[in-house]
Amino acid sequence: MFRGFSAVSIDSKGRMAVPSRFRERLAAVDDGCLVQTLNPLDRSLWLYPLTEWELIETKLAALSDFDKQSRRTKQMMRGYAYDCQLDSQGRILIPHELRDYAQLEKQAVILGQGNKFEIWCQSSWEQQRDQWLSLVDKGDGEPSEALQSLSL
Repeated sequence: MFRGFSAVSIDSKGRMAVPSRFRERLAAVDDGCLVQTLNPLDRSLWLYPLTEWELIETKLAALSDFDKQSRRTKQMMRGYAYDCQLDSQGRILIPHELRDYAQLEKQAVILGQGNKFEIWCQSSWEQQRDQWLSLVDKGDGEPSEALQSLSL
C-alpha cells in the first residue's frame, strides 16, 4: 500500500529517484520491475509495480473495443505503457513521451495512491490541488453518490 506525498527532482536524462521509503518495498515486490503509463484522466503519470499492472491489464482486456471510451482508454494506457526497473540508486527513467505528456521538467511530486503512484509536474500539481481546494472552500458541487457513502 503506497501513500504519502514526496517532492522529487528529475535529472537532465529523465531519471527520477523513487523516494527511499518506497524503494525497499518495490525492490521486494517484483525485483523493482515497474510499469509507467499516462493517466488518461489528468496530465500526470501512473507508476505501478508489475504485479499491480498485470491486474490492470486484465481489467483493460475485459473492456469492449466497440465502446469508444473503453477503446480510447485501452489505447492510451497500453499504448503509452513502459516497463522500467529501479536502478542501483533507486531511480527510474521516464521516457520523453511521458515526460512531455505530464509536462515534467525538473521538479515533480509523487503521490502514493494505494496500488500505484501518481507522478505530477510540481507546479501543475500545486495549481490543480489549489483549484480543487477552492471548490471545497466555496462549497461548490455536491459530492458524488460514491463520496456521500464514504465515512471518514
